[in-house]
Amino acid sequence: MSFAAPKWMEQWRVLLPGFPPGDEQNGAFLIKARGLKVIMSEGEGWQHASVSRRSKCPSYDDMEFIKRTLWGDDATVMQLHVPASDHVNNHEFCLHLWRPMDVPIPRPPAYMVGIKGLTVRT
Repeated sequence: MSFAAPKWMEQWRVLLPGFPPGDEQNGAFLIKARGLKVIMSEGEGWQHASVSRRSKCPSYDDMEFIKRTLWGDDATVMQLHVPASDHVNNHEFCLHLWRPMDVPIPRPPAYMVGIKGLTVRT
C-alpha cells in the first residue's frame, strides 16, 4: 500500500509560504475541479492529508476521493475525534485523514457496522 500523489496531481501543486514544494509524499495541491485544497505529509510515523474547502467542510465523497487518490482502494485510513483539550482548529472547513505507518488500524467486524450490500434511503 502506497501513500503518494499520483502524477496527474502535479498540475495542481501549489507552494505554501515558508515550505519547500514537496515530493510524492509531501506538498500542497489545489484541485480546482472539486474545490479542494489538500496538504499531504508523511513523517514521525504518520501519513496525513488535510482536506479543506473555502466555505464548507469537504463531503464524504470528497474525503473518499482523496483517500482513494493518495492511499488506493485497499487502505484503511481514519479521521480522529480527539479530546477537547487536544483540539486544534486552524481552518473552520478542514478535515483530516490519518494512517499510522508502523501499525495496522484496528477495525470492528463488518456486521457491527451494518448489513453488507444493503442500502437504506430515508
